[in-house]
Amino acid sequence: MDFKITKLWMLILLPFVIPAQVVSVDPAFPTQNDTVTITFDATEGNGALVGFVPVYAHTGIITQAGGPGNWQNVQGNWGTADPNVVMTPLGNNKHSITYHIPTFYNVSAGTVVTELSFVFRDQAGNNVGRAADGSDIFYPIYPANAGLLAAFLSPATTQIATTGQNLSFSGATSKDADIDIYDNGVLKSSVSNARSINSSFAAGAAGMHLVELVADDGSTIERDTVYYVVNSAVQTQAVPSGTEYGINYDSPSKITLKLHAPFKNYVYVIGDFNNWQPHPDYFMKKDPNGSDWWLSIDNLNPGDFYAFQYWVDGDLKVADPYSELILDPWNDSYIGATTWPNLPDYPTGKTTGITSLIQMDRPAYNWQNPNFTPPGKDELIIYELHIRDFIATHNYQTLIDTLDYLDRLGVNAIELMPVNEFEGNESWGYNPSFHMALDKYYGTPEKFKEFVDICHGRGIAVIIDVVLNHAFGQSPLVQLYFDPTAGQYGKPSPQNPWLNVDAKHDFNVGYDFNHESQATKDFAERIMKYWVSEYKVDGYRMDLSKGFTQNNTLGNTGAWGQYDQSRIDILNRLKGQMESAKSSAVMILEHFADNSEEKALSDQGFLLWGNHNHDYGEAAMGWLSGSNFSGAFHSQRGWTYKHLVAYQESHDEERIMYKLLNYGNSSGGYDTQVLATALARKELTSLFLYTIPGPKMLWQFGELGYDVGINDPCRVCNKPIRWNYQNDANRARLFEVVSDIINLRVQNPTFNSNNYRYDLSGATKRINLDHSNFNATILGNFDVVAQNADPNFQNTGWWYEYFSGDSINVSNVNATLNLQPGEYRLYTTQKIEVQNDVSLGENPLFTEQLLVYPNPAEDRIIIELNGRGKENAQLSIYDLSGNLLLQNSLEKTAVGEYLELEVSHLPKGMYLVQVERDGESFHQKIMLR
Repeated sequence: MDFKITKLWMLILLPFVIPAQVVSVDPAFPTQNDTVTITFDATEGNGALVGFVPVYAHTGIITQAGGPGNWQNVQGNWGTADPNVVMTPLGNNKHSITYHIPTFYNVSAGTVVTELSFVFRDQAGNNVGRAADGSDIFYPIYPANAGLLAAFLSPATTQIATTGQNLSFSGATSKDADIDIYDNGVLKSSVSNARSINSSFAAGAAGMHLVELVADDGSTIERDTVYYVVNSAVQTQAVPSGTEYGINYDSPSKITLKLHAPFKNYVYVIGDFNNWQPHPDYFMKKDPNGSDWWLSIDNLNPGDFYAFQYWVDGDLKVADPYSELILDPWNDSYIGATTWPNLPDYPTGKTTGITSLIQMDRPAYNWQNPNFTPPGKDELIIYELHIRDFIATHNYQTLIDTLDYLDRLGVNAIELMPVNEFEGNESWGYNPSFHMALDKYYGTPEKFKEFVDICHGRGIAVIIDVVLNHAFGQSPLVQLYFDPTAGQYGKPSPQNPWLNVDAKHDFNVGYDFNHESQATKDFAERIMKYWVSEYKVDGYRMDLSKGFTQNNTLGNTGAWGQYDQSRIDILNRLKGQMESAKSSAVMILEHFADNSEEKALSDQGFLLWGNHNHDYGEAAMGWLSGSNFSGAFHSQRGWTYKHLVAYQESHDEERIMYKLLNYGNSSGGYDTQVLATALARKELTSLFLYTIPGPKMLWQFGELGYDVGINDPCRVCNKPIRWNYQNDANRARLFEVVSDIINLRVQNPTFNSNNYRYDLSGATKRINLDHSNFNATILGNFDVVAQNADPNFQNTGWWYEYFSGDSINVSNVNATLNLQPGEYRLYTTQKIEVQNDVSLGENPLFTEQLLVYPNPAEDRIIIELNGRGKENAQLSIYDLSGNLLLQNSLEKTAVGEYLELEVSHLPKGMYLVQVERDGESFHQKIMLR
């Protein structure tokens, strides 16, 4: 039946004041002048110190003046074998220490102590015993004149029992009193003129039982209560038709919950709607299949939030594996109100662990662009970003505010690293805990929908990372069937319907999904359909997709990458499920398997990552032997379709600017480790990436030359956010050049042509693209010395250089062109106006007319103006504020104008060199150091 919540049930309270499970204190109601014995049970709380001997207390006092949670007079030197706080092992993972409170804590006269505070540690402090929710442990201190106090010491939480099972209860008082214990009003035990009571009795009939402790010292009566519940027989009844796993919203006030939990004996639903008690009316029914549990809950308030958990077999509390939102007792407090206004509070003191969070009758988002059509698969230019390391506020609103920047860059897709719930807040996100829940650290569901919606309004697709190779330990899929004694860190138990006991490949992290089990098939299908439906994202990048196999290749990484038809079948099933919910959605694989398998997947419509970080990195640095990136062409791999997402950087690869600045090649005065030169080399590699037909990807801030190493200070650690790069003229120029190239690529089908030739093997590289609109030829010198390049133009006649605006009339298509080190050119048979105000004349590495060197310079520079003019050339040097600093004439030589100029008197910094002649003006930036 459906349970109707009553006001009476909502008034049930838990009056516990003593944290008896983790820490017990003798006397039970200490005053601040008492001598106390503290006993710590390492099996309780978070269990981090089970098996450790010795254990050390780390303890302090909470004072009236200091306020709640403010540790004072802390005892114990962390990470040392401090004899002052070492505890005596009692056996059975219990440890004790005895001390006089005012002496031990050095309590000053007049100080009012309200609590003792504790955590416990091993000697090194690497393992720390805390409360079950990871918080510190606090024990109350009572006033000397408090009068009669009474409380249960154990159990600390509601027990679930069977009829006839022997139950034990213990209680204490602060003064001698007559103490009675009742079960549903029936007296079970009684003592006279005592300060403690222990009672054991058989559990009664099925239902909820109120156990009451009553203490009477002749003038005062004090009471405390605990509960136990006796299970009734599990009711077998078919799950209502159409009910999906997880949370089903039946009406604005009713939900139906469905949990897959084979081999379990019983399940209660506990939550805000029943004060977190295992009430018989929340006893879940079992479907005749013996594996699925369900319950309908009615009379909830529309618009209200409710947290809940499943209490399974009396010993495990977990959130729903299909939760769309969760509450996290360890991490939610670090989410600011700007990111998530009015985040519901965690039910502290009522339960432990992560809870599901639902909102009844949640307002529907009003989509402004419901029918967005994403760019074609082979037209995608994807910007990969990690929200935490991209914007300091790490929220969707600020991400929305940056879309002008990404729009200007020209990308037509954004790929977000995981946005589903993962363990902790500060993470890359590849440690998933709840695959269907939006991680709250980045913002609300409404803001994420708004972000997607606004992207769609700008023509930008949104792709999210999905991690279905594995789950981590906070996932209910792990916790429901887990053997903590197996292996070094525990393993999924053999009964786990979703996860393998042992991973099937060596690159696994977390706990490996069995993609051939029906439970995983059902779970993965929901994930595939959910995000493209609920949030209208445009597809998925599947992390570690090569791991989606039951073929065991542990110890043989080479075998793992070999052609695997079963893996192809699994991936096609997932892709089909996604497309059934959104036919235009794209699936991108991080696969890196043998080419035969990748070609088969490409033929079936998948996009696959193409990692060319090494090749582009070597080319950028000027190390030519490893600089052939022809594998960025799908046809080089024998593929039929342009389904290769080639990139020079991703979140997983070292930044090319870091390589350049630390390992770049040089010759004479040309040094790729110089920042300005390195940035110019990044322009060169970018041109030779985005003009290759097919989808492409860039990693965040690559367009500004991000140069913080991937392992600084560790691979997944927070990285500096470098929006200030835009203030650097050379970095700003790199952005403009990359923006020009990407926009040129997106707006002109020539750069996604099916007709092309290329030679990317030598020092000079070229790409020739043929199209009915116009032809294009891309040339670049990747050497650190000047080289002659054969352009292999497709036809004679006029060709127009895009960046400089120059044109040449070609009569010999193989006539070589001299290219300075790092110089690049983009010729087209149709004149195209450059989008940004960037010309090659501004860059010292690509100039045919103006040469200023060395750059950077220290005390002298040489200016050469090539070609012969009719008039003398006038030289001017300006600072970046436009102030004229120097003016001079260039001396005529046989080949042009020449000047050697002393600049040691100028301050270090960036300057603009301008040369005017015959009505023409040439500009170049130069750095003095």
